[in-house]
Amino acid sequence: MKKTLVFPIPVKKAMKKLGADLKEARIKRRLTMALVEERAGITHITLSRVEQGEPTVSMGIYAKVLFVLGLVENIYEIANPDKDEVGKILESENLPKRVRYKKQES
Repeated sequence: MKKTLVFPIPVKKAMKKLGADLKEARIKRRLTMALVEERAGITHITLSRVEQGEPTVSMGIYAKVLFVLGLVENIYEIANPDKDEVGKILESENLPKRVRYKKQES
């Protein structure tokens, strides 16, 4: 039985935006597709799929394109725990109501 990949709509939208942003960054840098393909070690079809925001392209390929465009530093911020508002809320909900010190044995 063949599995079909179904991506949530917000994921599709985010990937499409990422692809469009990468294409715009490439164009602003006046880099041809052929040059980016060569430097990233990918095919023309793969770069086209990246610029279309295809979610089935591996994250590693996106990272290589980001590197070629000089944007690899942005990867460090993708899941930065300091910017995880939901995680912070959940963590604060689990804080103890009070703090007790253990009695010291003499």
